[in-house]
Amino acid sequence: MYSSRYLSKALRSPTQYSLTRTTLRAGRGFRTTAPVATRVSELIKNDHRELEDAYNQILSAKTNDDKERWQNQFTWELARHSIGEELVVYPRMEKVLNNGKTMADHDRHEHQIVKEDLYKFQGLQPDDPEFIPTLKTLWANLAQHIKEEETQELPALEHVLSESDSDSMARSFGRTKKFVPTRSHPAAPDKPPYETVAGLMSAPMDRLGDMLRRFPDEAKS
Repeated sequence: MYSSRYLSKALRSPTQYSLTRTTLRAGRGFRTTAPVATRVSELIKNDHRELEDAYNQILSAKTNDDKERWQNQFTWELARHSIGEELVVYPRMEKVLNNGKTMADHDRHEHQIVKEDLYKFQGLQPDDPEFIPTLKTLWANLAQHIKEEETQELPALEHVLSESDSDSMARSFGRTKKFVPTRSHPAAPDKPPYETVAGLMSAPMDRLGDMLRRFPDEAKS
C-alpha cells in the first residue's frame, strides 16, 4: 500500500518541491531546507544540485531496490527540469540576449543528447550490466551542460533581467514543471507551442506511472 505522502508526490507542486526542500526521507542525502529561490538562476541551480545528489545516491546505493528508487527520482527530476527550461528559459534567452538564439539552440541540442541517454537509462533495471555505464555517460553529458549554463548562460541572462523579471521567471518555471512529463520522450518537440501540446498529452500517463513506481520517500512495507 502506498502512503498518502507518496501518492500526493506525483501531483505535488514543483514550486513547493523545489523551493521548500522538505526532506524526502531521513538519511537519503536531500537537504532538509534550502533558501527560497527568488531568481530563476537560483532555482535552476537548486535543481542541478538535486540531480547531482540523486546521481551520487544511485552510485552509492547498496541494494538494487535503492538504486531503482533513486533512478526513478533522478528521471523524475531531470525530465521536468529539462522541459521547464525549454518552455520558459530558452525562449526568454532568445528574446533578451543578443546571442540568445545561438545559446538556446546549443542548449536544445545538448538536451536532446541527454534526453536520449535518459530514455535508455530509465528503461534499465539496476542489475543490467549497462545500468551504471549508461548513467555515467548520461551524467558526463549533463554535467558539461550544467557547467556551461551556470558559468556562462545564466549569468548573461541575469545580467539583463530585473529582480522582478527573474522572480517571475522562477515562478513560471516552477508552475510549468507541474504539468510537464516526468519521463524522457526524446522524439517529442523541444520548442513551444508544439512541446507544450506534446507535454500535456504525455504528462498524465507519466504521472499515473509514477504512482506505481518506487521512490526514495516511499515507506518500505
